[in-house]
Amino acid sequence: MGILIAISILSAWIIHLFYCLMNVEIAWANPWIYLHILIQTHLFTGLFITAHDAMHQSISKSVKMNRVFGYLAAFLFAGMNYKKLKPKHFDHHRYPGSDSDPDFHTSNRFFRWWFEFMKQYISFWQILIMAGLFNLLMIWYNESQLLLLWVLPSVLSTFQLFYFGTYLPHRQPHNLLHPIHRSRTQKKNHFWAFLSCYFFGYHLEHHQFPGTPWWKLYLKKVELKIPNHD
Repeated sequence: MGILIAISILSAWIIHLFYCLMNVEIAWANPWIYLHILIQTHLFTGLFITAHDAMHQSISKSVKMNRVFGYLAAFLFAGMNYKKLKPKHFDHHRYPGSDSDPDFHTSNRFFRWWFEFMKQYISFWQILIMAGLFNLLMIWYNESQLLLLWVLPSVLSTFQLFYFGTYLPHRQPHNLLHPIHRSRTQKKNHFWAFLSCYFFGYHLEHHQFPGTPWWKLYLKKVELKIPNHD
């Protein structure tokens, strides 16, 4: 099931992106373009969540299969290096909400924290790769198409991932009921939890059971009955 879901997310991202590039009219008066941007943003988020599950060996029992999906999903998301992502993410689990947590920032201010969060994961080589891909795609598609249907959704997805998967769960004051994980969980609404960030608003459940794939986190929410975000 994990492999099937990972393939579905990667396939949906590719199919929707190139459908949009070939068929969606770039015009502010076109209401469909906004819907397609939102859909592609959600699919970009799905790519990162797939890479994340690969880190936790949650896609397959095969280490090799998890590595394949991890490298592919991370690269498609934004030219990211899965090998470098993985140790940082495990540091986040070892030292959540502390100075040793690469995802945490003591400012507690949204944009300052987001900026520092992004600095942890953006590299010179990543920027070079994405610039090269952008210029390659401009052989077939125009700049406006790529900026609105590829670049913009990728940036918006970083805000989606950060807000629902980092800022809300780990902002100060930390959850004193679970001081080890320093994390909260959002209110139970499975439909919204999926739309907002593939159930990663159920973040304390993820920290308690990091090997649970994203599509089973709602079961942990039901099972554990942890109090909601304050």
